[in-house]
Amino acid sequence: MAGLIKRGTTWHLRMRVPKRYRAVAGRNEIHRSLETDSERRARELLPDVKAKLLAELDQMTVIKERPEEADAYRAAQKIAQARGFAYRPLSDLLEAPLEDVLERVEASSADPATETAKALLGAVEEPALRLSGLVEEVERIAAHDNRYKSDNQMRLWRNPRKRAAANLQAALGGKDVLVSEIDHAAALKHKAWWQKKIAAENLSMESANKDFANMAGMLRRYYESIAQPDPPYPYHRVSLKDRHKAESRKLEIPVDWITEKWFEPGAFDGTNDEARDILLISVETGCRQSEICDLPPEAIVLDHPIPHLRLKFEEGENRREIKNTSSVREVPLVGVALAAAKRHPDGFPRYRGKSGYSATMNNYLRNNGLLPSPAHTIGGVRHTWESRILAETKRMDVSGEMMGHSVKQIRNRPVYGDATPLEKRHALAKKVMLSVPRHLK
Repeated sequence: MAGLIKRGTTWHLRMRVPKRYRAVAGRNEIHRSLETDSERRARELLPDVKAKLLAELDQMTVIKERPEEADAYRAAQKIAQARGFAYRPLSDLLEAPLEDVLERVEASSADPATETAKALLGAVEEPALRLSGLVEEVERIAAHDNRYKSDNQMRLWRNPRKRAAANLQAALGGKDVLVSEIDHAAALKHKAWWQKKIAAENLSMESANKDFANMAGMLRRYYESIAQPDPPYPYHRVSLKDRHKAESRKLEIPVDWITEKWFEPGAFDGTNDEARDILLISVETGCRQSEICDLPPEAIVLDHPIPHLRLKFEEGENRREIKNTSSVREVPLVGVALAAAKRHPDGFPRYRGKSGYSATMNNYLRNNGLLPSPAHTIGGVRHTWESRILAETKRMDVSGEMMGHSVKQIRNRPVYGDATPLEKRHALAKKVMLSVPRHLK
């Protein structure tokens, strides 16, 4: 129970310490100044100050009971911040100005709790996380950000990070170093390791740069989670570049090729109906393959005046994460896409939440002479559709919005007004729609 008492002209909180906290509080009662001489204002402040005090007692308990864990380090930072200080390790304070140290000593002497003194005087050590545990720790930190990812999407998130950590460990001679020991020199060893591997195995530099980006991202997340006041950036400007490499881009599938080869009766007899119809939906929607493969049943809306796909972040049994917030959109179904959706009103369970559709379908098309060249892939269908929309509208922002791109980035300025309504999207999709062969209706 917390109440108010007045000392001189200033009101204070007066709270009996709950039994569970008395071992860390070092006393039975706590007084905390509310820094006001107004009783009305003091009563307004009382609930918030009490809540913060109880939170501080929880943090002190963590420091006392789990001093080796990362949570204890975070708790010490929060206690210091609540008292008006930035947490600084003891090693830093030994070199700090004397006035700063004395101010911290004075603040800690006013509180008999040992854990408060540890927090203010930097006596809680940074958690001794090792490289081998970094991915697991970052996954824990990123749990909220990843809450929409399916099991397969989590696997695709986790594996490249595990690979990056393992490659760095190999570059460091197999040593499972402390994360705090990963400095710029370690990042340069990682780079040198990749340079040798690329030269010996004729690999792409893209794999190396993904490694560097994943390590940099994990370290940034980790240091943010422990509120490191001056975090290191060991991978700053660590990358590999090939100034002779031409910019890669997915080749479009020519419209004539689609209508003459893919719309030919029997073209897809050697594959399954789901694989064929995922491809046909992409032909008339420009959707990413994953956006179609992972559709839950409720996202295929056929009982609407304008049949459409509803693309959004999903929770529950069919949870999935789409690429970004710009990709949240309603996609009108026309032509072969509408016919395909009607054949699969509950989606594509054979491919939902799994990897492998792209490789399977590309192999089928390539082995059956259904791709224009070895450099073409089914990913080019999305770009074909974009070109069809662009040819009709002459506006990249319109085609971009239809595709699920960021209109803000395309226009390079803030976006005002409403998004393009489904009715207008449908009318535009109808204008560029390809004729539907009888056998695909």
